[in-house]
Amino acid sequence: SLTLKRGQRGRGEIVLEAFGKPAHSSSPEVGLNAVKQLLPVLARIERDFEPETHPVLGEGIPELTDIISSPYPGASVLPELCRVTYDRRLLVNETEESVLAPLEKIIGEEQSANADLDARVRFAEAEETCYTGTKIGARRFAPGWLFPEDHWFVKAAAEGLKDAGIHAPISHYAFCTNGSYYAGKAGIPTIGFGGSQESLAHVIDEYIEIEQLEKACRGYIGIISSVLEA
Repeated sequence: SLTLKRGQRGRGEIVLEAFGKPAHSSSPEVGLNAVKQLLPVLARIERDFEPETHPVLGEGIPELTDIISSPYPGASVLPELCRVTYDRRLLVNETEESVLAPLEKIIGEEQSANADLDARVRFAEAEETCYTGTKIGARRFAPGWLFPEDHWFVKAAAEGLKDAGIHAPISHYAFCTNGSYYAGKAGIPTIGFGGSQESLAHVIDEYIEIEQLEKACRGYIGIISSVLEA
C-alpha cells in the first residue's frame, strides 16, 4: 500500500495437547476420550482469556486454527490424543514464558476440577533441511517489534520516499514478517515498504497493480540512497 512500516505484531504457534485412554466406542466408560477432556479447557480460553493490548499494534489475540485427534480416522475408537493449535499474535516485549503463563493457569485450574485431565501446552517446533543437508530447528516464536517514528532509520527511509516523490504515511504491519527476527530478536533497525494491499496476501488471485510496482521500485531506490547518506 506504499506505506512505511515501522513495526508489527509477532506470531507464536501454540500447541495444546490432552492425553486420554483408547477404548472401543461401544464401551467408552473403560477409556478416556482425549477430545472431551480438552473441551472445557478450550471453552475457558474462549471465555476467560484477556489479551494484552498495545497502543499502536493492538491486541495479542489467540485464534484456534486446527484440532486434530488420534487415531484418525477413529473407527469405533476413543481418541487417545487431542492436539489443538492456536495462532497467538505477539506484542512488543512479550516472552515465551509470559505468553504461555495464562494458558498454563487455565489448565492447572481445570486439572484441579478434573483429576483425569492430562494436558500440557507448548510452542510448536519446526525443522528445515538446508541444501547442505544440515538440519535447523527452532520454536515457532516470532517476536513483535516497533521502532519510534523519530528513529534515525525510519526518518531516513521516510525522507528517501519523499525525495522519490512518494507520499508514504508511517504505519505498521497487521501481519507477521521476517522482521520478527531482524528487529525482534537481532535488534537490527528494520522498516517495511512495498506495493499493493496487505489484504490481498494469501488470497485467491492475489495481484499487484503495475503502477504500484513501479512506484515501489522508485521507493526502494529512494530509501537506499537516503539511508546510505544518513
